Amino acid sequence: MSPSTPPVSPGLTLATDSAQAMSLVAFTAVVTLTLLLCVMTGPDRDNLGEFYGGYGALSPLRNGLAIAGDYISAATVLGTGGIIALLGYDGVVLALSTALSLMLLMFLLAEPLRNAGQFTMGDVLTRRMPGRAVRITACAATLAALIPLMLVQLAGAGDLLSFILGFSGEGVKTGCVIALGALMISYAAIGGMKGTALIQILKIVMLLGSGVVIAALILRRFDWDLGALLAAAEQGSGVGPAFLQSGLQFAGGPHPRLDMISSELTVVLGGACLPHVTMRMYTARSAPEIRRSMSWAVSSVALFVLIITIVGFGTTAMIGRAAIAQADPQGNTAYLLGSKAVFGANASTFETLIFTTVTTAIFLTLLASVAGMILACANSLAHDVFAHLRLRKELTPRREMTLARVSALAIGGLAIVLAVMVQHHNLQPLVTLSFCLGASALAPALVYSLFWRRYTRRGLLWTLIGGTLGSIILMTGTNLVSGSPTSAFPHHDFNWFPFTTTGIASIPLGFLLGWLGTVSSGPRESEEQRGRYEAVEGWILAGVTRR
Repeated sequence: MSPSTPPVSPGLTLATDSAQAMSLVAFTAVVTLTLLLCVMTGPDRDNLGEFYGGYGALSPLRNGLAIAGDYISAATVLGTGGIIALLGYDGVVLALSTALSLMLLMFLLAEPLRNAGQFTMGDVLTRRMPGRAVRITACAATLAALIPLMLVQLAGAGDLLSFILGFSGEGVKTGCVIALGALMISYAAIGGMKGTALIQILKIVMLLGSGVVIAALILRRFDWDLGALLAAAEQGSGVGPAFLQSGLQFAGGPHPRLDMISSELTVVLGGACLPHVTMRMYTARSAPEIRRSMSWAVSSVALFVLIITIVGFGTTAMIGRAAIAQADPQGNTAYLLGSKAVFGANASTFETLIFTTVTTAIFLTLLASVAGMILACANSLAHDVFAHLRLRKELTPRREMTLARVSALAIGGLAIVLAVMVQHHNLQPLVTLSFCLGASALAPALVYSLFWRRYTRRGLLWTLIGGTLGSIILMTGTNLVSGSPTSAFPHHDFNWFPFTTTGIASIPLGFLLGWLGTVSSGPRESEEQRGRYEAVEGWILAGVTRR
């Protein structure tokens, strides 16, 4: 789902000179506004609770929009829209899986996470199993899950901006990656939780607002007849009825049905447990507030799924599947191409303004998504590792906040360097790896920690370490890494794992290792953990009290 794009053919020029100039002005205005918001809402230097959690200052509506903003990344907007445009039915199933993932978080994990957590996932896991080893492992799992996703969006930033604004040259693209990365670090380090939340709110409002307009214009073009839109998309796909049937995405694999099940299971479990999404659960002041926040978040994501489906099918219907693949084999430019095509060749000033709003929303989505991930990683590194080292004296709030900001700089800087190094590769494996790690390591750890009374520290560590290593090892053998023309290393073939995602093997492995680690701990330790859990069970599950 990397938003990287090869040279675009002359027939698919995205914007006129006036549209490019308008987009550049809009991007500059957005950067100025968002930086100003971060400075104005940033916490005081010694207000640690406000930096990590915003002190519950957001209403359920605003917190719900911020959750939806964190959940819908640039890779989701561009990648999911492209899969719908290229693969039809299978792309719609993927989009629905993203909504189902957030519903899983809402009904199963949201309230226990809010009750058990304080600032980070390490707080959740150490609520019943305190210890430095647990915190350090939780931090490592957080970094492993989010850094690949950050790289994908940062690496594609240069190509995406060059595609929108008409820039060319590798040096310019690399400069865009570095400049945007520095901007994202500033958002996280200056604004903290509240500042990034406001940017997420602005992003989701612009994304959904502009998307509703584009979807309505596409439907109007087909006389508001959904059947006519689907028929035109089927014709434009070039693959006939298979476009509206299951199986096109994994048709070339040895086990297409199992591959699709593995992919959807990974998205559902992994998306719900990624740390930059779960960190928003800790910001609500009460259980009723997190329920209302999640209701707004699920509604927003459901609306996004509807928008992305209409735009994806509309793009295929208007310009054809071959033209979409010519612009980008991964389809990551489909959303922008469809938004442009609905206005025709001679767009009016008002239509150009609408298209500029779309490109600005994508630009802001790119900025906000990575900023949220940097913040989640920095919070975990500062709070779970540095703040709990064995020092002679306890860290002051001001010192810990300074460490969090330095951590944001370090993580963001590392992400920029790695993104520049890998920007010319197909980065689909990194997106998939992030979701596999969320589903195989973080999901079992959270489910067991929150709901299994006998779960032990050994079981937790085996889950996090084994699930992470298992996903990484299996991912190296998939056809996303090698063995196909579209893989990350197309000229090599060490494809030994028969599925596109690792979830079908790594998810059961994560749960199995947690069970084996607990069983092997012995009955005495299991009973001790049972007693510790029962002491906080009402706290975790019902929010009876909160420290």
